[in-house]
Amino acid sequence: MKWIEVKIKTTTEAVEVVSNIMYEAGVGGLVIEDPNDILIKSQNEEDWDYIDPQLLKTNFEGVIVKGYFPEGENLIDKVELIRQNVEKIPQYDLDKGLGEVTTSEVNDEDWNYTWKKHYKPKKIGKRIVVKPSWEKYIKNDEEIIIELDPGMAFGTGTHETTIMCLRQLENYVKQDDNVIDVGCGTGILAIGAAKLGAKNVIAVDLDEVSVKVSNENIISNEVQNIVEVRHGNLVDVIDEKSDIVISNIIAEIIIKLIEDLHKVLKKDGIFIASGIIKEKIQIVEDVLTKNSMQIIDIVTMGEWVCIVSKYKECNNHE
Repeated sequence: MKWIEVKIKTTTEAVEVVSNIMYEAGVGGLVIEDPNDILIKSQNEEDWDYIDPQLLKTNFEGVIVKGYFPEGENLIDKVELIRQNVEKIPQYDLDKGLGEVTTSEVNDEDWNYTWKKHYKPKKIGKRIVVKPSWEKYIKNDEEIIIELDPGMAFGTGTHETTIMCLRQLENYVKQDDNVIDVGCGTGILAIGAAKLGAKNVIAVDLDEVSVKVSNENIISNEVQNIVEVRHGNLVDVIDEKSDIVISNIIAEIIIKLIEDLHKVLKKDGIFIASGIIKEKIQIVEDVLTKNSMQIIDIVTMGEWVCIVSKYKECNNHE
């Protein structure tokens, strides 16, 4: 399969906005190469004294954000939209840097090399550690390891939206809960819920690549007896009701999901929604309120928001 790498040269202060632009365009995966990150990582190595940080800064052309899109007939329009939105970055009083947008073809092997180069074990919450399948990691007794090979699916545990979701799962998953993950990507949230004690987890995605990758990751994490992956749109392929519904997509899709929540969420259940940019939080809040939902927690990280809600006690959904 051929993929198109869209590369944007920008600045550290504009990384979040550029990332948002990519996600809004439907990026399949994102890599951020920041010289500041290189310096931080290098500082922890024994050979720090042999690295000239000024040389690194000089040779590095600012921050490079790389997004990966499958080849398709509307790709040209997506790239043009990305270019237009990058040009608008100064309107937010941010330095967009070079703002150069370029494209190139990559194949699955190149994609895998890129991820293995940049993707390292990361502790997400109090207990959860997300570990690439090819990396070694020595866990302590309290830690929960999610081993992941993202392939071309979204959800590596490094993006703010996924981090917030995993932390909320730590807060709300109880032993023997039933959980539904809508828009499962790599299956990371479904696997996290299973390892936190959920009895049954249903993971759904419209993208066939995500379904395939999720199944592979579920098997490698040995939770295939708990997690079932279904191919479908939102909750169309779900008849069961759950204690927790979690969705890390985008605001527009979450709004559609909220209207059908009563079909899959128990009356005392919890809805965890992320993938919402700050500018759209009020729209999501309004739709939640309109559908008898009570907001119990709002968490922000960078430009992203995670909203936790449940049905009001007076509602009649069951």
